Amino acid sequence: MNRDSVSSSTSRFSSLLSPTTSTPSLISSRSSTFPIPPPLPSLPQLPPNSKRTSLIYDRQLTKSRGSEVSAGAWAFLFSEIIQYTQKRVSGIGEFEKRLNILGYRVGTRLLELLPLRDYLYPLSSLRSPPPPTRTLRLLPILSYVHSTLYRYLFGRPADSLEKSTENEDEYMIGDDDMVITRGVEVPRDMSELSCGALVAGIIEAVMDGAGFPARVTAHTVPTISHPRRTVILIKLDPEVLAREAAMSGK
Repeated sequence: MNRDSVSSSTSRFSSLLSPTTSTPSLISSRSSTFPIPPPLPSLPQLPPNSKRTSLIYDRQLTKSRGSEVSAGAWAFLFSEIIQYTQKRVSGIGEFEKRLNILGYRVGTRLLELLPLRDYLYPLSSLRSPPPPTRTLRLLPILSYVHSTLYRYLFGRPADSLEKSTENEDEYMIGDDDMVITRGVEVPRDMSELSCGALVAGIIEAVMDGAGFPARVTAHTVPTISHPRRTVILIKLDPEVLAREAAMSGK
């Protein structure tokens, strides 16, 4: 499906929707063959009514739920991925397929990591969360991808979640400004390329691993208000629709 067909079909979708530090002990260098450097000097005293900014290295690992990644570091890494892939493909279809495969490998790991982390380190300590359970219905897993998964990846949920009004097996997740593609300028001769295929691969892995096999693709569908808008198109397998109909009693 090319960009024009996706752009014309978007109207056929309806919306759903304090770290502790220990003082280093002094060890005499006489008991060791190698000289031991002296301990680092302590930090200077702060002025009254001032607070020291904690470094990222001082944070506890168990509380790093939304660990930040520098946008510049990610842009450099992603540009290297794009350049590496571009030199080894012969067309846009193969280009997007390789990005999709790379994202799929990430998604298979996130599917196991996120529920386990939510169970071991809940946001609230007032109550113990229930153990992870398998989602059997379609709408909850789509909401999970739209909200929980997207928030973990980009710090916010996706901008829209819509269902096709013509095809029962098609759903669409819209992102008005995808973070990973902000530093990517696609040449005019490759205007059909969507680097959001990496995110599509992540979502496809989560859907497959959760028992909702689907074909997920990314398409760049710019608008006047959102020139960098990306659409993630989810096309479900017939078995998913058959199971959903059976559980709904239809």
